[in-house]
Amino acid sequence: MYSEDDLLPLSGLQHLLYCERQCALIHVEGLWLENRQTAEGRLSHERAHGGGGRSEPGVRTAFSLPLRSLRLGLVGQADVVEFHHAGQGKTWLPFPVEFKRGRPKEKDWDKVQLCAQAMCLEEMLDVGVPAGALFYGQTRRRLDVEFDLALRRATEEAVLRFHDLVRSGRTPKAKYAPELCDACSLLPVCLPKSAGAGRGVAAYLAGALDPITEGAD
Repeated sequence: MYSEDDLLPLSGLQHLLYCERQCALIHVEGLWLENRQTAEGRLSHERAHGGGGRSEPGVRTAFSLPLRSLRLGLVGQADVVEFHHAGQGKTWLPFPVEFKRGRPKEKDWDKVQLCAQAMCLEEMLDVGVPAGALFYGQTRRRLDVEFDLALRRATEEAVLRFHDLVRSGRTPKAKYAPELCDACSLLPVCLPKSAGAGRGVAAYLAGALDPITEGAD
């Protein structure tokens, strides 16, 4: 079990799986920049995070539902959680729905984040959460996700890596990968072509500015 002080943002799992250096820049060094993609994603989440809820026959929907897991050491917020009546007395099964701006990805980054939400709900509500969905703004379609054993294991592994990375306080070495780096909002501060072997951005900039500072004297 983790303490309240050790809780990490659930959204950081996707940062980790996209790029460990990006994750460290955000969650270790405290850096953030926004580009068109991140702005569109933020607006999409803000529209979903209207708060409150609604009720329809057989389905109750909660928006902006706070999430927490002391077992996983995560805290965050679900865009939408639908509670489906299970037809057994007063049993309602949670069904998390995460909103994404683009289209389905080849890798499981989004699925891992959604699975972590489900695992938080299971701990909070003491009920199984077998499935959820990802809604993609570009396709305007839902992608149903089953939280099977393989996905749960991948999620647990990502959570452990996330905690280890933050606990280490170190930023991984920069490696330029055009398919990832060119779309990353942190490209101007990450400096993947020049930051060097394992140095954080703060250390790199300090070193780069030393000659300028010396010259000013």
